[in-house]
Amino acid sequence: MVSGGHTRVYSELGQGTVFKIFFPAVSEKAEPPPPRASVETPRGTERVLAVEDDESVRNIICRTLESYGYTVLEAASAAEAIRVCGQSQQPVHLLLTDVVMPGMSGVELSRRLGSGNPAMKVLFVSGFTADTITEFDDLGAGVQVLHKPFTSERLAQRVREVLDAG
Repeated sequence: MVSGGHTRVYSELGQGTVFKIFFPAVSEKAEPPPPRASVETPRGTERVLAVEDDESVRNIICRTLESYGYTVLEAASAAEAIRVCGQSQQPVHLLLTDVVMPGMSGVELSRRLGSGNPAMKVLFVSGFTADTITEFDDLGAGVQVLHKPFTSERLAQRVREVLDAG
């Protein structure tokens, strides 16, 4: 597309480079973009066990899910999650766990908790891509991962999707 603008570049060894970008003047008023369609983020009432060793991330996850109606149990480690889950009088519907944690990975935690609660769904949270986490290999297809960073809305959407999945 031809815009009628141009650029000037000035560079001097050891001094740096300066880019000047010139845009053509326009007399027309820009149209504001159309408003984004409002999509209501799904809510829920299920019990979620959130396991994250980073306290600030765990707090954001827990507060976000509570604001969407979920009952949230929280744990800072896999060992604490096993204890919390064992003390819970109600079933945990979803384990939301960081993949990489000290002591025991989220994958191993999901295996341990899942053996006593086969109906519990699992959503892994990770800053790594799924193909870089070799522990996923023996979990089979259907591993659910939410990649960091994520928005509150995306967190709530993924939790709902995992809970609603067959």
